[in-house]
Amino acid sequence: MKIAFTTKGTEWESKIDSRFGRANYFVFYDEDTQELSSINNKDNENDAHGAGPKAAQILFNNKAQVLITGNGPGGNASTILEKIGVVCYIEAQEITIKEAYNLFKEGKLKKFY
Repeated sequence: MKIAFTTKGTEWESKIDSRFGRANYFVFYDEDTQELSSINNKDNENDAHGAGPKAAQILFNNKAQVLITGNGPGGNASTILEKIGVVCYIEAQEITIKEAYNLFKEGKLKKFY
């Protein structure tokens, strides 16, 4: 399974970014290969509109099946993510990627949809 995190950095110890469309980075963890990769999303930070759908496209292009974030995506992005089959978990802000992953594995993150 491939898990996407909205983050402020690119390492396991980086903090989760509470934003979705305007998160600084998307970090992907592939459980099958145990590889961590990242995509810089800072170009979306100043977009007045459309940051959420652009971010959803990034998750689709990278074959993410799960999203772990802070506040959750907005309406348009949520609709897109649901249609492409990405399951979203929220309330992981201000903890590290590693901590968020462990909480996810323990079933302790709130499912957004």
